[in-house]
Amino acid sequence: MNKLTAAITAVGGYIPDFVLSNKVLETMVDTTDEWITTRTGIKERRLLKKEGAGTSYLAIKAAEDLIAKRNLDPKEIDMVLVASATPDMPVAATATYVASEIGATNAFSYDLQAACSSFLYGMSTAAAYVQSGRYKKVLLIGADKMSSIIDYTDRTTCIIFGDGAGAVLFEPNEEGLGLQDEYLRTDGIGRNFLKIDAGGSILPASEETLKNKQHFVFQDGKTVFKFAVSNMADVAGKIMERNQLGHEDVHWLVPHQANKRIIDATSKRMGVSDEKVMMNIERYGNTTSGTLPLLLWDYEKQLKKGDNLVFAAFGGGFTWGSIYLKWAYNG
Repeated sequence: MNKLTAAITAVGGYIPDFVLSNKVLETMVDTTDEWITTRTGIKERRLLKKEGAGTSYLAIKAAEDLIAKRNLDPKEIDMVLVASATPDMPVAATATYVASEIGATNAFSYDLQAACSSFLYGMSTAAAYVQSGRYKKVLLIGADKMSSIIDYTDRTTCIIFGDGAGAVLFEPNEEGLGLQDEYLRTDGIGRNFLKIDAGGSILPASEETLKNKQHFVFQDGKTVFKFAVSNMADVAGKIMERNQLGHEDVHWLVPHQANKRIIDATSKRMGVSDEKVMMNIERYGNTTSGTLPLLLWDYEKQLKKGDNLVFAAFGGGFTWGSIYLKWAYNG
């Protein structure tokens, strides 16, 4: 009997209809389409405008897309993980509500939060459950409604983020496909440079925190960019070295969509040509936990069984890492 691995066997996704373009942002803050495009690679991003809808709405839509495409009975799902930095509400896990709404009544569920690395860490978690032999179908969803925590008068952050969600199904594999290796890192120094000051246990919400706009994302752009460029490239290179992968062996780089310059630096370090780099930042911006699964959703038809995929992400905290995965089916 071959060693049991955990493979992605289905993909789903969802992006909202409302488009916030650079041209519209020019009328909201002191910026230009050229400035945004040159520095980030972003032309537009999607925002969820539906009244009363939060991250769970995006997650449910992505899960339903996967379930319909796969013709999957939700009752067969053993576990639902929602990777997100913007849960619907404190305390009550978003994943629990999502599982109930999609009919995964036999699944247990919880949230996983590691900023922009949430989905990457979720891949490690989902794969470990499957590889243990304990569960056969683990649904991992990366979803964020970033528009709920962005100040649209702050030009340093409002140009970057968008809303969206992607979902993948992990199942056992005995052909040697699926997750092969991971290299995941953290450094607590990062909490000073990318954060929301208020609303947590250190600084609970108050009239003063609302007045000071401390419930929105704050980012020290230069510091975050410097750490992201070096660390994303470093871990991607490390995972290739550890698995004796040359640039010709990597079929796809699946990078977190934070900034095109960061993506370019990572692919250059790996020696991977542009046509092997998954990219949709131009259309969606940074959807945080949604970027990696949305790439798989967009590129699914181009993927072939046995393709070597290298995932790389960097997020607040700081959190970052890389995963090497062999694709398990023809798109």
